[in-house]
Amino acid sequence: MLISGSCHCGNISFKLAWEPEPVEIPARACGCSFCTKHGGVWTSCPTGSLEVQVREPALVPRYRFGTETAEFHICTRCGVVPVVTSRIAGRLYAVVSVNAFENVDPSLLRRAPASFDGESEEVRLARRVRGWIPNVEFAEDGA
Repeated sequence: MLISGSCHCGNISFKLAWEPEPVEIPARACGCSFCTKHGGVWTSCPTGSLEVQVREPALVPRYRFGTETAEFHICTRCGVVPVVTSRIAGRLYAVVSVNAFENVDPSLLRRAPASFDGESEEVRLARRVRGWIPNVEFAEDGA
């Protein structure tokens, strides 16, 4: 299944190749203060691949907090955060916001709360290696 998504204005867009075809898509509502304030609900497919395109990189700062091991890609034009990346051992991993999906049947989404409080950095990075999208291509126009 090929899932397209973007921020509201389309400056940040993505294509997620979900393999194999999902029966349901896990949607983790993160309980951290950033995600709570932004309505962050994330998903990933550890057997899939992701292509991210940024039209105007100057409008997309990368925000880090806490352990500073993840970068939240925020479109300053519309305020949406459609993708989060983490570079681990030289490889880029990502999760995407289900709220940024286009043309995905909402009944496929299995929403559940998620909390990573108390997780050590080592455990956090290992979880990302196991569960985040491991095949990520990130392209910025003009780059």
